[in-house]
Amino acid sequence: MALQSAVINVMEKAAKKAGIKLSRDFGEVEHLQVSRKGPADFVSKADLRAEKTIVEELKLARPQFGFILEEGEDIPPQDGNNSVWIIDPLDGTSNFLHGIPHFATSIALEQGGELTAAVIYNPITDDLFWAEKGRGAYLNNRRLTVSSRKNLTECLLATGIPFHGCAHQDTFITNLEHIMGEVAGVRRFGAAALDLAWVAAGRYDGFWEEGLKSWDIAAGVLIVREARGMVSEFDGRAKMLQTGQIIATNGAIHGAVTRLLSNARKAHKSKQSQ
Repeated sequence: MALQSAVINVMEKAAKKAGIKLSRDFGEVEHLQVSRKGPADFVSKADLRAEKTIVEELKLARPQFGFILEEGEDIPPQDGNNSVWIIDPLDGTSNFLHGIPHFATSIALEQGGELTAAVIYNPITDDLFWAEKGRGAYLNNRRLTVSSRKNLTECLLATGIPFHGCAHQDTFITNLEHIMGEVAGVRRFGAAALDLAWVAAGRYDGFWEEGLKSWDIAAGVLIVREARGMVSEFDGRAKMLQTGQIIATNGAIHGAVTRLLSNARKAHKSKQSQ
């Protein structure tokens, strides 16, 4: 049985308390689908309520820590502290909105610019993915290790599709064209945090996306790393939280996926210059 530290216990408590409310709200979404107004406003409020719950719990336990928040304003750390919580209360909002039970709460702890602890919690399945720097990654009490597949043709990858009107739509199509013919399959489940957690669990062999925010990926980055996977930007650098561009793999296929995306970028530039 994995022994959780005090900080992971704090994060788990916050995520699960928010998860109880999200699960209850999710149960209401089905009834709202048939209303004229629709569930969008309700889901937005559910998101805010979950974030408020998480912030209250974490503040109570670690009052000097700061916050980077998806919904609310960021809160700087106090008294010279260098610890910051990075929070996405509801990753997979569109899934939640349409009654699809694939969403999660994501909490990461960054200390001195380094990710040190992470929790991703799906309240519908009660799956708690967590990791601490140097101590491994876990699903509930089971140690996680990335897959061992090396042949791209046997690998299952995940990605995210840009929303209508968002940037990266044209580059996404080019990326997909270069990758999907080389792998066993590509999945789009609509929650980046869970995509990363599933790479760590060996369910996916890799994941790529761009246009993300730090709260979408911070917890997942650490969990993949602690499961012995590899994470980088498309060009191999490691500023994912700043650029929102990420490749996460089992390590064995990282170079191959990076090359495919590099070729896609070259092809896209060639199309633009024509």
